[in-house]
Amino acid sequence: MYHYDYPHPAITTDIVIFTLAENELKVLLIERSNEPYKGRWALPGGFVDIDEDLESAALRELKEETGVTGIYLEQLYTFGKPNRDPRERVISVAYYALVPIDKLHIKPDSDASKAEWHACSSLPDLAFDHPQIVSLARDRLAAKMDYSTIALHFMPDKFTLGELQRVYETIKGTPLDKRNFRKRVLTFNGINDTGEKRRDGKHRPARLYTFNTTGTIEFIK
Repeated sequence: MYHYDYPHPAITTDIVIFTLAENELKVLLIERSNEPYKGRWALPGGFVDIDEDLESAALRELKEETGVTGIYLEQLYTFGKPNRDPRERVISVAYYALVPIDKLHIKPDSDASKAEWHACSSLPDLAFDHPQIVSLARDRLAAKMDYSTIALHFMPDKFTLGELQRVYETIKGTPLDKRNFRKRVLTFNGINDTGEKRRDGKHRPARLYTFNTTGTIEFIK
């Protein structure tokens, strides 16, 4: 076996899962059951096995720690400050994903004692450098709202354009003009009018739409 002159850092993956609930952007966190930072909240993730590719490792850790499967992950950034993990030199490749809250069944396992949604506006004291990872993921998400169909990955199977607009306004933190918003999103490939309507309170019935997606995010010209 060949021996290298330089020590090798360990590689981990961390996963930022966003959803919208109660008109807030939320992130999925696990409570660590092992040291370091035992009892602290953290992002799902863990070490990459020697025979694994990065995304496979991220999906495996996500399943083991939260029970979440079958979602599309997008690579976010690589975090590699020398002191980010007290155990050893660890480089982490972070991923993020967007999901409707009703499509996930959370079940903590492995080295997580709990898995819960937390509002991004009031996060607990997170382990490692996970505050920076969540912050960067949120900034990336807000930026991509302007040039991609990423917001549609938050939506249920059927939705109104009003519900979609609230998703944009929640994430971007600013109100949007209703007429201009609807004109723009109806140009997206894959948005279809179902021919159905739904009444919301005393308002007149609103049209229901679907979005045909292969699990990837389309970019808007």
